[in-house]
Amino acid sequence: MSDTDVQDAKASRNRQKADPESDVGGIAADRLRSIVERIERLEEERKALAGDIKDIYAEAKSAGFDVKVIRQIISLRKKEPAEVEEQETLLDLYRRALGM
Repeated sequence: MSDTDVQDAKASRNRQKADPESDVGGIAADRLRSIVERIERLEEERKALAGDIKDIYAEAKSAGFDVKVIRQIISLRKKEPAEVEEQETLLDLYRRALGM
């Protein structure tokens, strides 16, 4: 065991004596709690956003728009123009091959 290891172990014991719950089994409990709580908050925000998006699709449907087409448009807008063009070319080729 090196001098550094001994010093680290001593420092860890001193921290645990000062606050026994802050470092459990080498895990900084406060840091872990902070990370878990941040993830939980973001999960709640994501859930709320998903609900908002669902409401907007319902609004679009009630206004007479085709929700499937809107989803396709959103998907296309996320892609690069070259990728969209390639997919459309292949779709056209496949349709012609099937006589559609």
